[in-house]
Amino acid sequence: MRHARRRRSRTAVSVTVLALLAAASLWLVPAAAPPPGTDVAQARAPGGNGRHRGARPAIVPRTAWRAGTIGTTPPGVRYAPAVKAAVIHHTSTPNGYDCASVPATLRDLYAGHAYGRHWDDIGYNFLVDACGTIYEGRAGGVDRPVIGAHTKGFNEGTVGIAAIGTFDSGERVPEPMLDAIARLVAWKLDPRGPDPRASVALVSTHDEARYPKGTAALLPVVGGHADGYATRCPGAALYARLPDISARAARMQRG
Repeated sequence: MRHARRRRSRTAVSVTVLALLAAASLWLVPAAAPPPGTDVAQARAPGGNGRHRGARPAIVPRTAWRAGTIGTTPPGVRYAPAVKAAVIHHTSTPNGYDCASVPATLRDLYAGHAYGRHWDDIGYNFLVDACGTIYEGRAGGVDRPVIGAHTKGFNEGTVGIAAIGTFDSGERVPEPMLDAIARLVAWKLDPRGPDPRASVALVSTHDEARYPKGTAALLPVVGGHADGYATRCPGAALYARLPDISARAARMQRG
């Protein structure tokens, strides 16, 4: 009988200790780990509970780089409900340019897209030069969610931002360019959307994308052209800086 009482006593003490440890763990561990397969950045990043938007940066309008001289009539503009993600590109044009020559480069790009690819307008929503100047690209209004022609399958709900130059492996991405892209991203993303460091689900609209038409793909909120389409754009050097751009944009959105 004494042994039975001792066993019951030890059992009661063990149960009490386990209960105390379990209670303590609720204070020591603030949240459960995300389930397997969950994107960690998305799981940890703030949701859309509050508004967060960076200040509008200075943007050179189409009239200033004389887009109208190309001689095409932009097609009827289409708009998405919101901008959920930014897709970063490079233009694959030469580096080392004088920033004063950029308007002429933009006109050349516009002509190539309009006449060579039959898009009737430049595909990118915005372009950024090595000096950090932001240019309006596709027509429709810089403050509106214009659907561009920059990433097959994921044009709707994204903003296409092209870094003017070629940023393959070994190239240096100018600091003013990185800062300007981050400021533009911070301003253009839906103020109630996901954190720039997170991921977002986008539905493919084209079978030539990396994901067949109708497929919901989890893509970076600030990603490269290569994330949704089989290409080397925006180049390995610029692609490697996307996490930095994301972090900067997140800081800018929250002051």
